[in-house]
Amino acid sequence: MAVQVPSRQLFIDGEWREPILKKRLLTINPATEEIIGNIPAATAEDVELAVAAARRALSRNKGKDWATAPGAVRAKYLRAIAAKVTERKTELAKLEAIDCGKPLDEAVWDIEDVAGCFEYYADLAEGLDAKQKAPVSLPMETFKSYVLKEPIGVVGLITPWNYPLLMATWKVAPSLAAGCAAILKPSELASITCLELAEVCREVGLPPGVLNILTGLGPEAGAPLASHPDVDKIAFTGSSATGSKIMAAAAQMVKPVSLELGGKSPIIVFEDVDLDKAAEWTAFGCFWTNGQICSATSRLIVHENIAREFLDRLVKWTKNIKISDPFEEGCRLGPVVSGGQYEKVLKFISTAKSEGATILSGGVRPEHLKKGFFVEPTIITDVTTSMQIWREEVFGPVLCVKTFSTEEEALELANDTHYGLGAAVISNDLERCDRVNKNLQAGIVWVNCSQPCFCQAPWGGNKRSGFGRELGEWGLDNYLSVKQVTQYVSDEPWGWYRSPSKL
Repeated sequence: MAVQVPSRQLFIDGEWREPILKKRLLTINPATEEIIGNIPAATAEDVELAVAAARRALSRNKGKDWATAPGAVRAKYLRAIAAKVTERKTELAKLEAIDCGKPLDEAVWDIEDVAGCFEYYADLAEGLDAKQKAPVSLPMETFKSYVLKEPIGVVGLITPWNYPLLMATWKVAPSLAAGCAAILKPSELASITCLELAEVCREVGLPPGVLNILTGLGPEAGAPLASHPDVDKIAFTGSSATGSKIMAAAAQMVKPVSLELGGKSPIIVFEDVDLDKAAEWTAFGCFWTNGQICSATSRLIVHENIAREFLDRLVKWTKNIKISDPFEEGCRLGPVVSGGQYEKVLKFISTAKSEGATILSGGVRPEHLKKGFFVEPTIITDVTTSMQIWREEVFGPVLCVKTFSTEEEALELANDTHYGLGAAVISNDLERCDRVNKNLQAGIVWVNCSQPCFCQAPWGGNKRSGFGRELGEWGLDNYLSVKQVTQYVSDEPWGWYRSPSKL
């Protein structure tokens, strides 16, 4: 399917601008390994321009154009963006699929979620006005107190390549709803649809500088953004290693950060389940989005009484997954995003084998696909808790398996990780599910499913999976500063000191 990839520049202060150093990066279709275009590569010089533009956007007309405008004003723009995204849904989904390799059906779903997320935060922007001056109950009647919620300021948003436009929207929509001015730095591996978001913002007349979009490499564009003294907050989604660097850079200026980092999430399957339903959710939880999900339930913990039969069933489900170019009808697994990621995934698989694990299914390039960064969905058994495959995030279609005999053992295995983003429990005993989900050390727990995500519900993790929550009202709070205002309302003097007039 021929898809025309637009050639764009950086988006700064409401205009397209060539990078100051005129650098560009090639864009590769991971399904064909062909060059499909290029993107501008921002550097520290471009970051300076974008930060200055964002500062101007906040202060223009004493903030009345954006930061202190009624929430209804900002909501109007967010709804216009949502409408334009919906209008261009088919085109944007094709660009997403050709850029990051996800099946076209998934990409369509993502773009629908993008529009829905902008609509949702438009509603919250409007609701923010009614929440201003929320009273605080005090023990002294001589004082009245209330709370103001104000935009935190200029925010830097650094986003990943697995859901290029959707992960960007998770940050852009609430930050704009709050009244912030934002600088978005998407992953250099998949930036095309984020640049199209810039064109959407230009078309709907978003005030200049409110959203600036800088594509480019992490060290050259992301790092200067994270450490910039005039950026008031950084929100980052990506690897734990990069998150640690961002946190260190922000710490120099005591700058707040919110981090959504990696995961090695468990899925516990008890012995009382419908094997086919559990097998499908297990496959979906790890192999959806080509296995490239931070919350992927990539550690299967299955009861020993059903393990053999369940794995037989799971292998059959896995072999039935259509692996193809993302544009082929019925595609359910496309390529991983890049040659580097492809090599990394295969290295994880070979290391597991060398450490004594068994490759039960998959683990190689599909025979019918001679080009592209394709890896068959992989199931690995005979795993020990000291193996790399059990402990480290693969970010590819790879599932490792251990068995358990008791609920306590299942929980111990599930929590045996530095991460704490997601977890799933599959059982027909809902009381047991309730006990287990209370004891799972994760920010998100799924019961009898894996990976559903709704923009109304909080998203985020514990431990090395980061901190802070995106989506829902929690996502808006990420970009708001709380100000206490307290007033002395009595006609009587305070009376702490003796009055000079009575001396």
